[in-house]
Amino acid sequence: MRLLVVGRLSGQLASAVKMAMAHGAKVNHVERADQATEQLRRGQGADLLMVDYQLDIAALIAANEAERITVPVVAFGVDADAREAAAAIRAGAKEFIPLPPDADLIAAVLSAVADDEKPMISADPSMKAVLQLADQVARSEASILVTGESGVGKEVMARYLHENSRRKERPFISVNCAAIPDNLLESELFGHEKGAFTGAVARRIGKFEEADGGTLLLDEISEMDARLQAKLLRAIQERVIDRVGGSKPVPVNIRIIATSNRDLSKAVAEGVFREDLLYRLNVVNLRLPSLRERPGDIGVLADHFVKKYAAANGVPVRPISAKAREAIAAHRWPGNVRELENAMHRAVLLATGAEIDVDAIRLPDGQPLNPSSSGMTGHAAPVGHDSPYGGGVAARAAQAADAVTRNFVGQTVAAMEKTLILDTLNHCLGNRTHAANILGISIRTLRNKLNEYADEGTAIPAPQSGVSASGYAA
Repeated sequence: MRLLVVGRLSGQLASAVKMAMAHGAKVNHVERADQATEQLRRGQGADLLMVDYQLDIAALIAANEAERITVPVVAFGVDADAREAAAAIRAGAKEFIPLPPDADLIAAVLSAVADDEKPMISADPSMKAVLQLADQVARSEASILVTGESGVGKEVMARYLHENSRRKERPFISVNCAAIPDNLLESELFGHEKGAFTGAVARRIGKFEEADGGTLLLDEISEMDARLQAKLLRAIQERVIDRVGGSKPVPVNIRIIATSNRDLSKAVAEGVFREDLLYRLNVVNLRLPSLRERPGDIGVLADHFVKKYAAANGVPVRPISAKAREAIAAHRWPGNVRELENAMHRAVLLATGAEIDVDAIRLPDGQPLNPSSSGMTGHAAPVGHDSPYGGGVAARAAQAADAVTRNFVGQTVAAMEKTLILDTLNHCLGNRTHAANILGISIRTLRNKLNEYADEGTAIPAPQSGVSASGYAA
């Protein structure tokens, strides 16, 4: 993780920087906000800005946005009260770190904002076969397409490939193509020249140049606009890029890894993804199985997350009880590894006894991981004769379906669609990519729908991180 600290380097801030470095962060420092923007323009990138709350955080964020630079901000301060911390958050900071620093809080914030400490952990034969193929191709220069459902660990695999490549000493730069609006993504990738557009007061180096000599990860490549796909294809074929507003090609030496949770062959057939680009990206395909396809990984991943979040929250490491292991093994985990990680984080915080029992493992809506929700019941209960639905799980499912149907009668299709989209987004804790995957629509379609609802005055669930500044589950 690359951390840019903005503010006067006092003794207490220096201690916080040392703690961040102890957790693997690479730290640069400037004193003024304009110096921070200038560093980012020059391609000395950062995954996180840590900014003194006494500086004009809103102006810094606005200056970055004018230059089409998107980097999250965390505020810090010495002896700041709640009012000042709240003002920093309102100005655009994601979190607030009070000084003197607390080691656990520093670790939790770094984990929440840019969690790149995700080792490749596997015990299941199906996943080990994928890892064996990854080891074979990691040291090559081939472009690699990593596919699989949302939450299976595609970015983790991309980092694994980089760390085992001949480029491991050079930068690993990640760009989420679904999270950045189309009008910003071109500049984010290719950079721009001074005067290229209103607000471009100086040359800005993009991610391609920032990754020179290393690896560029294009996360959720399926969401890239068709016009940018053409520019990306040229960059991959000719190893040169054109900055926005530039007149001279810029050579780059990078390896491309792309990820997608959609079927790109289907996207090609639908005319929303270029076939020639797919061929360039898909020299080697690594398909990561879903968590339900690799049951041997569930236990070892759960143990890993328990240790990770016990350390992050300063609580003792409790073993997972036998009953809890049965429950997590039986659950289908539709959100895959990401859902399991959040569930075990909650379990670490909710457990009260000597072990993490099944009662501490809860779904995103707070409901317990009981047999009916986890799929522990192997077969539906037999249908009885006392009711129109019978008894057991089948009866409850049928009754719920009937109730839902009655609620929808009299509503327009648009209203039903809106309810489904917002309920799914709530279920996914505001995660747009995950919600779009469940709904079977593109992230762009989802974003357009949410903008439409927001214009109508509807409150839209905000994305929630797995960890808040205080280290508690979101």
